Amino acid sequence: MSDETLLLRSPGPSLLNGVAPAPAPASRGFSLGMLWEIVRTGLVELWAHKGRSVLTLTLLMLGVFALVVMTSVLDGVMDKISTGFAGMSWDGTVRIAPKAPETGEDRKRFNMSPGLRFEDLSRVATPNPKVLAFLPRAQKTVTVRIFGDSERIFVNGVTPDYAQWMNRPIGIGRGLTEDDQRRRSTVAVVGATLATKLFGGADPVGRDLVVDGIPFRIVGVQAPGQIFNDENYYDANGILIPLETYMDRMDSAHKLSQVTVKLRRPEDMGEVSAMLLGRVRQAHHGIEDAEVVDLDSEAAKSYQNFLEQMRGWQIVLLSLAGTVLLVGGVGVLSVMLISFSDRRFEIGLRKALGASDHEIFIQFLLEAVVLAAIGALLGTVSGGLLCQALSANFPYGLVVNPLGLLTAWVVALSLALIFGLYPAFRAMRLSPMEAMR
Repeated sequence: MSDETLLLRSPGPSLLNGVAPAPAPASRGFSLGMLWEIVRTGLVELWAHKGRSVLTLTLLMLGVFALVVMTSVLDGVMDKISTGFAGMSWDGTVRIAPKAPETGEDRKRFNMSPGLRFEDLSRVATPNPKVLAFLPRAQKTVTVRIFGDSERIFVNGVTPDYAQWMNRPIGIGRGLTEDDQRRRSTVAVVGATLATKLFGGADPVGRDLVVDGIPFRIVGVQAPGQIFNDENYYDANGILIPLETYMDRMDSAHKLSQVTVKLRRPEDMGEVSAMLLGRVRQAHHGIEDAEVVDLDSEAAKSYQNFLEQMRGWQIVLLSLAGTVLLVGGVGVLSVMLISFSDRRFEIGLRKALGASDHEIFIQFLLEAVVLAAIGALLGTVSGGLLCQALSANFPYGLVVNPLGLLTAWVVALSLALIFGLYPAFRAMRLSPMEAMR
């Protein structure tokens, strides 16, 4: 037997020692080098075909940008609306208000009653262990003049504890006090919106505001807040004065617009409502011309309606963002097909020099991913900058939603992989002879 035959048949070192050889260090370097070459080639292709590259990157960027901004803004809107509902302070709250007559008979009976009045409080607001506070309110609209201009404002007569229970914090100065109530002082707390209209950025505390010929000394200004119901609007665009002062100076009929009742436990809503209706009926000589409204339940219904609307908007906005990303994926397909056509000779040469089908396939697929990653990065940066610019308009700022960001990247890269499969398969199956012909 020849020496060549012995060499061919003789076992290699791995068989003699019974141990598989360690991988050569060059193979790992080749993989990293190949990855870098893929990234570099992708960037070169983008630069070589600027027009279509910019179009494709713009579509991908807009898709990611839309997803990032929309999910973040929706989170911010949810926070803002939730804060607004909490600011209404309607948890565990009912309201006694005049009842509108439904029939002619009701109108006749209601005319026999003086209606809800200040004098009813001695009976209606009798302390009860299940009630935390009774908050009567009277209101009228008047015209005031200041600096030569006239403005329609709401004059609201309330008790000193109204601001505490109804979440009306004071921004400048002080609120109404029991001393103001006892002395029937002509003092007022101005709403934040009205203060801006009448005084601009100046501090109005200590100034006088003439209302129906009566000068009221401004002792405080409410802090700005979100307006989610009528009372918020009336307070922000009006003044709060002591209820006794209102009855003495503003309304000789002593009419109340409502009485808000804060309960210790929401579970007592039914029992307390029945008790309040009974007290009003007794005060009005058996005429039931007032009604009790469950504000807690009304707020819950409104909030549920808001959540349903938000879900609808989420579907619409996310569908729009998904459509843009889908179009961007089609753009990736177009770019990679053009790249395949332009690089047929290169593919054939690489295969002739020993590149495997698998390496060619991976190269084209990763180039599509690099293209999508660049577009996603641009969309992320631009979306984050816009969220930062809009942050001041939301109560807790506007932070980029991590789930929305992750979803945008996953969708963009997944579309790049899906739409990059066909060009990669075509490049993999291309024979060297056909490519270099």
